[in-house]
Amino acid sequence: MRYDSEHKARTRERVLKEAAKAIRIEGADRMAVATVMNRAGLTHGGFYAHFKSKDDLLGEAVRYMFDERYGRFLEGEGDDPAATLRRFVDAYMSMLHRGSLAKGCPVPILAGQIHRLPEAAQTRFADAIDRLVGRVADLLERLGLKAVVAHARAASVLAQMVGTVALSRAYPDERAAALLENARISATRDLLGDVTGADAGGSGGAA
Repeated sequence: MRYDSEHKARTRERVLKEAAKAIRIEGADRMAVATVMNRAGLTHGGFYAHFKSKDDLLGEAVRYMFDERYGRFLEGEGDDPAATLRRFVDAYMSMLHRGSLAKGCPVPILAGQIHRLPEAAQTRFADAIDRLVGRVADLLERLGLKAVVAHARAASVLAQMVGTVALSRAYPDERAAALLENARISATRDLLGDVTGADAGGSGGAA
């Protein structure tokens, strides 16, 4: 039976979705191609119709994880840069995001294991982080910061946010909630305090 290109694309995406989930939950070094294919409802023999190798799958899965999480954000959704950044910080520093291993930001999960991944996956990881930093920096530039300052600020605050989420997952809920809330206030102030004159208040957001 012949399948059209749309069917092949949908099948490939199904495999990538399962691979991304396996990387998040089990770790990239434990991801087995046969298991991923089985979870996607496919046979192991069909793997090479979509990917050249396991390394190729890992690299594409890393890219997919970022596109799945940040697709609309990276495409420039939102007309108000300050409001967009507040929503981003509120959602990122929330208890919902802390508990969302299967769909949350891939950076806190991958940062500790990226050195064990193949070169293609490392490259896609670095490229994806650059895109995320670039998007935040672009929003800051629209608020009046010079490009070099905006980029440095975006990279620094994102690093703090990633580290806080990773650390919060090691704490019990009550302590994690306090850590995230304090970091949310700090990140909002560091990003926006001198460009909007606004405080760091807010009600949080959905990850």
